[in-house]
Amino acid sequence: MNLGRTHYAAEINESLIGQDVQVAGWVHRRRDHGGLLFVDLRDRTGLVQLVSQPSDAGFALLDRVRAEYVVQVRGTVRARPEGMVNPELASGRVEIVPQEVWLLSSAKTPPFSIVEAEDVDELLRLKYRYLDLRRPALMRNFWLRDKSLMVVRQFFHEHGFLDVETPALARSTPEGARDFLVPSRLQPGYFYALPQSPQIFKQLLMVAGIDRYYQIAKVFRDEDLRADRQPEFTQIDVEMSFMDQDAILSLMEAMLHRLFGEVMGVTLDPFPRMSWAEAMTRYGSDKPDLRAGPPLLTLTEAARRLSWPVLRDAPHVVGVQLADYQPSRKELDGWAETARQLGAGGLVWIVREASGVRSSAAKWLGEVGLDTLAEAAGLKPGGTLLVVAGDGWRPYEVAGQLRLLVGRQTGRMEPGWRFLWVTDFPLFEWSEEEGRLVSAHHPFTMPHPEDLDKLERDPASVRSQAYDVVLNGIELASGSLRIYQPDLQARVFQVLGLSEEEIQNKFGFLLDAFQYGAPPHGGIAFGLDRLLMLMAGADSIRDVIAFPKTARGTDPLMNAPSPVDASQLQAVHLAVKW
Repeated sequence: MNLGRTHYAAEINESLIGQDVQVAGWVHRRRDHGGLLFVDLRDRTGLVQLVSQPSDAGFALLDRVRAEYVVQVRGTVRARPEGMVNPELASGRVEIVPQEVWLLSSAKTPPFSIVEAEDVDELLRLKYRYLDLRRPALMRNFWLRDKSLMVVRQFFHEHGFLDVETPALARSTPEGARDFLVPSRLQPGYFYALPQSPQIFKQLLMVAGIDRYYQIAKVFRDEDLRADRQPEFTQIDVEMSFMDQDAILSLMEAMLHRLFGEVMGVTLDPFPRMSWAEAMTRYGSDKPDLRAGPPLLTLTEAARRLSWPVLRDAPHVVGVQLADYQPSRKELDGWAETARQLGAGGLVWIVREASGVRSSAAKWLGEVGLDTLAEAAGLKPGGTLLVVAGDGWRPYEVAGQLRLLVGRQTGRMEPGWRFLWVTDFPLFEWSEEEGRLVSAHHPFTMPHPEDLDKLERDPASVRSQAYDVVLNGIELASGSLRIYQPDLQARVFQVLGLSEEEIQNKFGFLLDAFQYGAPPHGGIAFGLDRLLMLMAGADSIRDVIAFPKTARGTDPLMNAPSPVDASQLQAVHLAVKW
């Protein structure tokens, strides 16, 4: 046997008709049609059909194979008979008549069918992930991942960036999530932390003079999981010196245009930009989904002319409009219940019909009040208006969630890739858990220059020079301009309530570095797995990660995490207390 292959399955096409080829892979499906044997052979590129009859040399061995057996085949390519073409396969116009067949490895009956694995419980598929990865649908995701990374690396190479690796064992620093801690054997009672991001290291690289850095970085965060979050994930991490915010956003947008153009064959529109306050007011979210119809309506001024105090006296009155849609009473009741569950006191709905207006609040608003709100909203016959009232950002957030829910339930979500930049986030936010102000992004974020005078006297109102890129309602990347002046960095630490001792203990090395000539710099980090999830049309980032964790942070394949021997704990000076 000459072990190897001349072609992958997807390379077998009409140009090879009449030629001998050698292929290898797994038996995907076997069909016996009364002595005529059809076998679909699968490799990482796709499927190719083998056809054999009893008089063929390779028939006897091919007749013995079953699903997931590993075989190598030498045979002749021929055109498929008329009516047997499969346009869904790259090799769908041809087939191979085997001349020699070698059985390389037999296989137990798998715990689930590779052909029908999508209907199998995910926990079982993760336990046998090496089988799950054989599915063509998942295999395509890793082709997508590989091609995307090649495009990203080429883009950064062409723009003068250096790929620099940063440490995986570092110091525990406040980044917003819990650290994964690693005990030190040589320094009893001391711990490393796995990096939540290379943030400090890449800022030090800017001080070092590597003024354009990028890294495909693995990062770790000990936080609750969900469909688009894992305890370890991959970032496209970027940092640049001597560039303002507009230049950074333009360059990163160009990277995404290049990525989607080369990998997806899509020409993206220019990304709109809006401030955080505008996003919250217009969409009730700092990661707006632009596909869900028109933005929210601020009806507060119109509500001041009403006689009903519930709306008239509310600090904020916000509307969601559905043009040319009249929902059923069941739909309206469901949306009202959702509004209450989201924290609103209730929901007012107004439906404008050809014969007039009907509303859940008709007896309180009266005909004049209904007309006032309908006209302020531009509500036309056949349309519906949902109204939420309250204080703070709550009515905007509730209305924003209703906008998305209604868009999905009524099939009004627009197709396509809808990117945007959100800028000018608050520099600080209040933490109920800690009872103090914390950094909204991270403590190295540059304050907005127009708000520097408010840093100590009104820190909650200070804007930052931070920015996110959002795609279809999902945050893909966060970044900011960084503080590079030691005195300004110290002021921000003080607003956060850090003592001089804590500042020196946690960040003294960074402030010391800034004393030696730090350039203006900024950067961004893209969640690679989230981006690929959207590009692949997957429901979870687990579908674009080779060996992901479950929602509980466990690995069913390796049974991790797991206990360790007492001797291992003793070596790192630890004992477990249940």
